[in-house]
Amino acid sequence: MTKYTTWFLLSFFLVLAFGASQKSSLQSTVLNTKNPIMSPIDSKVNQDEFYEVVKVIDGDTFDISVKGKNKRVRLIGIDTPEFVDLRKPVQCYGREASSFAKNLLVNKAVRIENDITQGDVDKYQRLLRYVFLKDGTFVNKVMISEGYAHEYTYNSNPYKYQKEFIQAEREARNTKKGLWAEKTCE
Repeated sequence: MTKYTTWFLLSFFLVLAFGASQKSSLQSTVLNTKNPIMSPIDSKVNQDEFYEVVKVIDGDTFDISVKGKNKRVRLIGIDTPEFVDLRKPVQCYGREASSFAKNLLVNKAVRIENDITQGDVDKYQRLLRYVFLKDGTFVNKVMISEGYAHEYTYNSNPYKYQKEFIQAEREARNTKKGLWAEKTCE
């Protein structure tokens, strides 16, 4: 049994043993350990606050500043062509998707929203979030509707805005926007 499996089983049984009334106490104890899945900083990112975007990695990943520390964010429900993955060549429209995200996000304040169906962080410890600009622009959806990303459902696990994103991709394809334009990726 791996240490992660052991940690999970131990946590599960502790929750059962302490009951629902003790759940918040147990969670704070678990968060104060060296948990490889969620660090205390991750759990303290407030959904009602705005955070400055300090760096865009590519079309679906960027860094925000949280109390002076950079936290990496991965947009839920979208996937953009690869631009900086060292394991893969630059994909068609990856440069354009990254550039669009930079113009949209760099030095802007964003509000981030989690989705309990998707988990708090991914295997790379990136915060999984929906992202909104101060003017209400829904970044995840704009990336799809403008043709810089396609809808992406991780492990067939439905998420809060899935229907909206699927419709946004359908409309971008029908109007041949961005990566859906004729002869863009030939």
